[in-house]
Amino acid sequence: MKLLHLDSSILGTSSVSRQLSAAIVERLRGPGVEVTYRDLAAEPLPHLTGAHLAAAGGAPAADTVAAEAAAGAAMLDEFLAADTVVIGVALYNFTISTQLKAWVDRILIAGKTFRYTPTGPVGLAGGKRIVLAVARGGFYGADSPAAAAEHAESYLRTVFAFVGDPDIEVIVAEGVAVGPEQRAAAISGALAQVSALVA
Repeated sequence: MKLLHLDSSILGTSSVSRQLSAAIVERLRGPGVEVTYRDLAAEPLPHLTGAHLAAAGGAPAADTVAAEAAAGAAMLDEFLAADTVVIGVALYNFTISTQLKAWVDRILIAGKTFRYTPTGPVGLAGGKRIVLAVARGGFYGADSPAAAAEHAESYLRTVFAFVGDPDIEVIVAEGVAVGPEQRAAAISGALAQVSALVA
C-alpha cells in the first residue's frame, strides 16, 4: 500500500493544514503502508510553461528545463503509483497555493490520468483514496454567505473527479484566522474528524 503525502502551505510550523495532514497520515499509517512525502512549498515545482510541455513531449530542451520536466514526470509517477493521497490544502485568496497548482499541472496529463472521448473526458487514475486537509482563515462552508468564493476544495474536487476519483474525503478547519479561540475550536473539530477516518 502506497500513500502519497503532500503539503502546500507556505506557513511552515504555523500551518493548520500541515498539522491536519500529518494527523491524517498518522491515522492511516499502518503495517505495510509506504509513505512518500513532498513539501511543495519547501521544494516547489516551477510554474508550467510551453518549454516544459515541449520537453515533456520529447523536444530538445535546455538542461534546466529538462531537469524540471523530469521532476514533473516523477511527481506524476508518484501520483499514479499511490493508493492513497493525502494533501494539506491552505486557502489563499480564495484558492489553492501556486505551489499546489504547479503540482496539479503535472498530474493532469492527457493519456496518463485522463483521456478525451466523443462523449466527454474519462478518468484514467481512478480507485485512489483522496483525503484533503483544508484550512481556511474565514468561513466558506456551504451554508456561508462566502461559499461561492471558495475555490480550493471545490477546485480539487473537480480535479480528482476528472481523473476518476469523485468520492474524496475532506477534513476542514474553518475560521482559523478569526481569533485564538476559533482557531483552537476549528483544529479540535477537524482532529475529531480525523480520528473518525477509517484507517
